[in-house]
Amino acid sequence: MGRFRHAADRWMGWPAGNQGSGNLGVVNNPNFEQMRASMVVSQLRTTGVRNPKVIAAMASVAREDFVEPGRRAVAYADRATAMGNGRSLLPPEVLGALLEKAALVGGERVLVIGGGTGYSAMVLAHMGCAVTLLESDADLAARARVLTGGKVNVVEGPLEQGSSQGAPFDFILIDGGVEEVPAAIIDLLVDGGQLATVRIDSLGVGRDAIGVRVGNSFGLDDFADAPDAQRLPGFARARAFQF
Repeated sequence: MGRFRHAADRWMGWPAGNQGSGNLGVVNNPNFEQMRASMVVSQLRTTGVRNPKVIAAMASVAREDFVEPGRRAVAYADRATAMGNGRSLLPPEVLGALLEKAALVGGERVLVIGGGTGYSAMVLAHMGCAVTLLESDADLAARARVLTGGKVNVVEGPLEQGSSQGAPFDFILIDGGVEEVPAAIIDLLVDGGQLATVRIDSLGVGRDAIGVRVGNSFGLDDFADAPDAQRLPGFARARAFQF
C-alpha cells in the first residue's frame, strides 16, 4: 500500500491521551518542536533520507505555520496536509525523498512551481539555495511572501508556464503531482539541471520522479511511491480525441 500507510498514522509529539481520539483537528498543546524532531527520525531517516542539509532544513522549518490554522496539529503526519484554497503540502517523506535524490549541495538556483504557502521553498532556502517560488493562487502567494520573510522570491503566474525570473535554474521542484511536464518548464533548466516532482500515471498512481536535462533531452525516472501527493492544476496530460 505504499510507504506511508501503516496500521495507524504516525502522530508525532502528541501529549498522552490525544492519540487515537479520532479527531484530526483537536490536539491539546501540541509540542511542535518534538513533532518536528520525531518526523526526522520516523519519516525521513527510516526512508533513506541522509543528506545533512535536507535533515537540518526540515528539522528547522516550522511546517505547522504553512498549513491551514485548523490543521496545525497534524502538520507532521505522514500525509499531505491542507494549506488552504484546496491545496496541500507534500507529505514530509515525499519532499524529503525528492530532495535527497537531488543531492543538492547549496548555492543552486532553484525554482519551486506550485509552492503554495512556501514550505518546500523555505526548506530549500535553509539548504542554502537561491529560491524562486511560482504560485498561481494570489492568496497562497501572499501568505508565502509573509511566511518566507524575504528569503524566497515569490512570483505569481500560471504554473504550467514556469517563470523566467531567476532562470536558468539548476534545480526545479514541481511541488505536487503532475501527469506531464511541459517543455516550457524543461527549457528553464541549465544543461545538467535536475527536475523533481511526483508523476501521476494513467491509473492515478503517484511516484516520486527525477530527471536531468542533457542538451535538448529530458526524461523522468520514477524511484519511490508517493500515493498521497495532490495533483497540481495545469499539468494534465493531453487527452486523445475520441469519436
